[in-house]
Amino acid sequence: MLKLMQNEWMKLWHKKGTWIMVGILITITSGMMALMKWISTQNSNGMTRQGMIQDPSSLGGTVLLLTVIVAAGIVASEFSQGTIKMLLTRPVKRWKILLSKFLTVNLFGMFLMLIGYVVYILLALLLFKSGAGEGMSSWSVWSKSLYMLLLSFGSVFVTATFAFTIGSVFRSSSLAIGLSLFIYFTGSTISALLSQYEIAKYLLFTHMDLTQFETGMMLIPDLTMPFSFAVLAVYIVAFLGISFTTFVKRDVTA
Repeated sequence: MLKLMQNEWMKLWHKKGTWIMVGILITITSGMMALMKWISTQNSNGMTRQGMIQDPSSLGGTVLLLTVIVAAGIVASEFSQGTIKMLLTRPVKRWKILLSKFLTVNLFGMFLMLIGYVVYILLALLLFKSGAGEGMSSWSVWSKSLYMLLLSFGSVFVTATFAFTIGSVFRSSSLAIGLSLFIYFTGSTISALLSQYEIAKYLLFTHMDLTQFETGMMLIPDLTMPFSFAVLAVYIVAFLGISFTTFVKRDVTA
């Protein structure tokens, strides 16, 4: 499995588009921090460095969009480029091939999150001043920062899994990207509109943003994190079940 993942990882970084994505992430993160700095100069109270470090969840949106692109195309591109037959002629079980691709996608997402986080923290230290009495070495500051980063990766993982499923089942990266972005940008609105109905508690959109449990901006007031984890787990298992079943049984000889 590690050898398969290594192969997928090398194939991914051999593409110029992957390096471009890293550049886009750094550029967007830098621009976002510069904008926040400008906003803070317009505010008499300003933004303190500690507050910025404690909530890096804004990175999630950019990382999600970039990871979805990779997730949508990592299987679909094998079909569109005609390399799928060569891939499946290896003496390796199909499910292992697909699993290696899925793990590589999420490893890539975590790698992007790490890069974005490093850039975010460096710019926070550079652009923003410490508030009176702030202790930047405090464990509570950095533990909260990493916790929020982990929660924000939740939406990346779920959306990337959905994109991976659509891309592998329908062999269309454009369809996978389109549907994934539709869910990302409209999901919370749909959940809010249906919040008065019981069904809203079981919609994927309602539970994708795990940072809501820390920010207090809940889509449905009585939600709990364990319940959200349970609902998300059901969806993830369903998505992967569809992906693996389809990929293993698909006839690619034609």
